[in-house]
Amino acid sequence: MPWENNGGGGGRNTGGPWGQAPGGGGGGPRRPGGNTPNLEDILNRGRDQFRGGVPGGRWAIVGGVIALLAFWGVNSVYTINPQEVGVELRFGQPKPELSGPGLHFMLWPVEAVERATTTVNQTQIGAASAGNARTDARDGLMLSGDQNIVNVQFSVFWAINDPVAYLFNVRDPESMVRYAAESAMREVVGRRPAQDIYSDDRSGISAEVQRITLATLESYGLGVSVNQILIENAGPPADVIDAFNEVQRARQDETRLQEEARSYANTLLGDARGRAAALREDAAAYTNRVVQEATGEAERFNSVYAEYVNSPEVTRKRLYLETMEEVLGGSEKVLIENGASGSGVVPYLPLPELRSGTTTPTTGN
Repeated sequence: MPWENNGGGGGRNTGGPWGQAPGGGGGGPRRPGGNTPNLEDILNRGRDQFRGGVPGGRWAIVGGVIALLAFWGVNSVYTINPQEVGVELRFGQPKPELSGPGLHFMLWPVEAVERATTTVNQTQIGAASAGNARTDARDGLMLSGDQNIVNVQFSVFWAINDPVAYLFNVRDPESMVRYAAESAMREVVGRRPAQDIYSDDRSGISAEVQRITLATLESYGLGVSVNQILIENAGPPADVIDAFNEVQRARQDETRLQEEARSYANTLLGDARGRAAALREDAAAYTNRVVQEATGEAERFNSVYAEYVNSPEVTRKRLYLETMEEVLGGSEKVLIENGASGSGVVPYLPLPELRSGTTTPTTGN
């Protein structure tokens, strides 16, 4: 070997590569036999040991092969849960077919599998959530169209409809859903007055936010569908909640007083309308009665006149008698016809008792 001749001269150098023994100067201790071990000796000894065979013989080799096969089998068999779907990868490229729930096999390490849930997911925005530490109540603070700050707490319900796109098109799809929904809510709230968000038009705001969020996620090819946007709470920030409550109470008092005044006005108006209707009805009844009476008198006069034309004397006598009966019907006098011993009108006292028949009149012989 080259390092065996570094000592110069034609003789064999028994020292190290630089002409001296590893232990120091030329007079240092040597191995038995007079030569130090070199690389060739080490390689020869290793080759001899390998030729001697593996300890345990053939069964050790078989056991090693079985262990390797078992390890490969464990990594090649996988299970998909009922609420999941699997996407197999071959050399990092997803396969077109999906793996449903159950036991499946792949060629590991050439192939791998990624899982995606098929259930409806809920992402809360604007309220602290134990399931997501990134949720912050300050995320719900937004500026409304009438320059008011509102605190909107809402949830996004979404599901995966394209597992391949969900797993490989976006690095963090859950955060993408959160950011898209929050951006859409800020856009819609920024165009609406605060009162719409508090109570007047929550359903309309939810529908508009859902439409904008879905359009944004589809533009990124996220592979999810937004099922519902639910506004759980909307109100002013905590720093001004007391002042806001005072304003709300004042508005409620104003509304209550307006309703009471409107109710009182309706009561008075109803009474006046009722009295007016009664007066109109009375006038109509009086008019009808006078007309009917006049019509009846005219018909009676016509009938009397017709009888008078046929027999004037009888009619005059009947009219006279009827008139005298009407005139003297309420008189307090008693008339006795003249007879053989009569003397005309005889005043009796008391006349009311005589009229009622309580006193029996006495006549002369």
